[in-house]
Amino acid sequence: MTTPTAAPTPQAFPRATVRLQLHQGFTFDDARALLDDFAALGISHLYTSPITTAQPGSMHGYDVTDPTRVNPELGGEAALEQLVEALHARGMGLIVDIVPNHMGVGGAHNAWWLDVLESGPDSAYANFFDIDWQPANPALRNKVLAPFLGEPYADALAGGRLTLDYDRTAARLAVAYYDHRFPIALDDYAALLRTGNADTAMHAVADRFAAVGTPRSVRTRRERAEEAREALRHLAATEAGAAHIAEAVRAVNAQPDQLDALMARQHWRLTYWRTANDEINWRRFFDISSLAGLRMERPEVFEATHALLFRLYRQGWIDGVRIDHVDGLADPAAYCRQLRRRLEAEHAARPADRRTGQPWIVVEKILAHDEAMRIDWGVDGTSGYDFMNQVGALLHDARGEHALTLGWLEWIDAPPSEAPFSATALRARRQILHEHFAAELDAAATALHAVAQQRRDSHDVTWHAIRRALAELVIHFPVYRTYAHAQGRDAQDTAIVRAAMAAAARLRRVDQPVLDWLDAWLGAQPAGADRLRQLAMRRCQQLSSPVAAKAVEDTACYRYGRLLSRNEVGADPGAFAMSAAAFHAAMQVRAHTWPRAMLTTATHDHKRGEDVRARLAVLSERPAQWLAAARQWRSEHARWVQPLASGPAPLPAAQWMLYQTLVGVWPAALDWRDADAVHALAERVALWQEKAQREAKQRTDWFAPDAEYEAASRAFVFTLLTGEAAATFLPSLAAFVQSLAPAAAVNGLAQTLLRATAPGVPDLYQGADFWDTSLVDPDNRRPVDYALRHRALRALHAHAGHSLASLLGHWTDGRIKQAVLARALALRAALPAVFSSGDYQPLAVTGSGAEHVLAFARQHEGQAIVVIVPLHASALLGHAATPAFPSGAWRDTTVCLPAALAHATLHSAFDGQVLRTPRLALGQVLAQLPVALLHT
Repeated sequence: MTTPTAAPTPQAFPRATVRLQLHQGFTFDDARALLDDFAALGISHLYTSPITTAQPGSMHGYDVTDPTRVNPELGGEAALEQLVEALHARGMGLIVDIVPNHMGVGGAHNAWWLDVLESGPDSAYANFFDIDWQPANPALRNKVLAPFLGEPYADALAGGRLTLDYDRTAARLAVAYYDHRFPIALDDYAALLRTGNADTAMHAVADRFAAVGTPRSVRTRRERAEEAREALRHLAATEAGAAHIAEAVRAVNAQPDQLDALMARQHWRLTYWRTANDEINWRRFFDISSLAGLRMERPEVFEATHALLFRLYRQGWIDGVRIDHVDGLADPAAYCRQLRRRLEAEHAARPADRRTGQPWIVVEKILAHDEAMRIDWGVDGTSGYDFMNQVGALLHDARGEHALTLGWLEWIDAPPSEAPFSATALRARRQILHEHFAAELDAAATALHAVAQQRRDSHDVTWHAIRRALAELVIHFPVYRTYAHAQGRDAQDTAIVRAAMAAAARLRRVDQPVLDWLDAWLGAQPAGADRLRQLAMRRCQQLSSPVAAKAVEDTACYRYGRLLSRNEVGADPGAFAMSAAAFHAAMQVRAHTWPRAMLTTATHDHKRGEDVRARLAVLSERPAQWLAAARQWRSEHARWVQPLASGPAPLPAAQWMLYQTLVGVWPAALDWRDADAVHALAERVALWQEKAQREAKQRTDWFAPDAEYEAASRAFVFTLLTGEAAATFLPSLAAFVQSLAPAAAVNGLAQTLLRATAPGVPDLYQGADFWDTSLVDPDNRRPVDYALRHRALRALHAHAGHSLASLLGHWTDGRIKQAVLARALALRAALPAVFSSGDYQPLAVTGSGAEHVLAFARQHEGQAIVVIVPLHASALLGHAATPAFPSGAWRDTTVCLPAALAHATLHSAFDGQVLRTPRLALGQVLAQLPVALLHT
């Protein structure tokens, strides 16, 4: 595995990607050191987290502060160039994650945001951010709410934690609060500089600042501001000037009333962070006030934020993008089409050897259970959450749903009406909308009310009636959002709005006519050039999306615990399983419509690693075993549940989810007597539990953590794993996991093979080529032991062509999973047309085990592959200690090949078998390994 001497031909579009989370502890150089291993694994493109400059110390890169510069913490542009050169030397490429929806604000590092705070509506960047400069609250007219205080404003001021500060390098006066900086308006500089014993030089600089705001031209104001700032910089460099400025600053800080008065004049209103949900006048990412929404629909914003991206594409350094949170944008379709046009316009200027294909564009899009991805956006598909849902549902046995539902309801003492996930989600939507997005709801209602007031026939529709009706509509929205525009909405969006209207039955009869107005204003009637209508549509569409995400992903999925393997980003926990026939149909649609979409089963956003979900899916095959074990543990551990005044700790639902989490995350090779390893696991699980309970928002939350409840819940975890209960619980837990682990491993291998062979571009999340037992972030972003994976790859390539069956004897170490992936990706490289352009043909299965098999073929111009994976294989494995089927398990089960392959010679990619038969006997095909990949 050494660097090739001649660069191979680059791919027209990605063959397989590996997702890497970049940060200051894992940089471009670290990624470059792994390229030989990734190439040996079969990866064609790195796919990285955002590479532009983010908040200092960011571990993910989504809090971008400067989209015009490569992040210096990752090594900067020089290190990026070295990475790209190394990629190209191996015939590989680079895909980057981009963040068009928002930027990181707060702190002191976003120059655009600081300029807005300093100059308000006159800032050159005032319209870059989605700020309402004229909100209903008069205290915020021409101001930005700055909800960055960790305490009430009066306390921060009285405690001396708000101070005026002068930055000599930036020549800027700002109020400091820990790491935050809030620039003072230039209009206030003159008065401050003229205080005390100001000399002629001071007055001269003060005069410059006094003249800054006079001209109407933004450009002229900016030029004068820079001249004044430069004069101040020179003044501060003198001993007298520095002393005068310091004295002026000290004088203000010595008088809290004077500092308060100064802050009252600014273009920002500093408040406690808890005020944001009720009063914020700018769009955020979800309810995160450190991420401010951008107005990407404005041409100047689009060009400024994408200039670096376009240059990197033009230079041939990147080959495509993944668009983060596309639903946050005002018009996702228009944005994606514009991005496609701009990248294609740059394509001809790329180096000749990098013009092999068009730019690859995928979007992060959460699709509802029956929602189809729009085909007119100019993208290659989604980033794969929909596939993660589909393959995950396929692994679940529908026959276990009823017993698990009854067990869950009994455990939490809930009536049958609580069985559907939709009931939990609806309550969460209502809570989230009114408690976390009240300000955004008010803004949308205000925009709609302005529309109402411009017509005589809607003149009497009140703001409060609009707000009530809109709230019910948003709460019952069946998808994240619609995509209506000035010309109206399509049939798909109309069906969505009408479904929400029909479901909004809670609305008072007197308010129900307002729904008809909302229907018209939200796209049933074209808005045309009516800017008020366009604004109202945008406000509503950008409200429903974050409410859905926060309510479903970040609340309801932490409350509803029937089976946690279905509580995943992009999944509907209410849709328990998917049949083989439905999966085949979905893959045929992929082959026809989205052959270049991303396929993923693990991401930086996932709540549970792919193999945690694969193991928990086995509980759908063994519900009685799970319920018996959980009830036994509950009985044994009842004395350690603390009876607090506010209720038991942990809650019954949290206890159920904890047991499931332990079953899913416990490493198959872990010896329960290894105290250090068990303690490390307990720490991880306790951190997961704290986050899960805060997200559930039932007994504690991020806004008002209940320290007593959280401490009791944490103590419960450690009591079970390292304390008084451990002596009996650990061997019981380990034995239970061992009974599931072989079937779980089969699920994991099946999931891996399907991701590598289904229509689309498979993605490997960092480190998940071995068993992935991670939990939600930050657990899924822990450092990866790449040295271990390197040694396994070297051994695999040293025995190229050998059967992988010998690895089953050591299956718990994860090498078998890596080997299956490597062989599958090698076949993708050998037969590229089959995977990029081949059809998808479901194969008939006959015999007693037919319901336990999914098989398909993909063919293109005489080349073909056949894929066979087991489904719900627990019963067939019996008491096997390894993920290998005992002799006779498959009995008479066969896969029938299509006519075109009936007499073909098929070679196994995994075990060396050569087959020449129109019917594949699974007892033979799966004799050595539990999954099969055959090719002509």
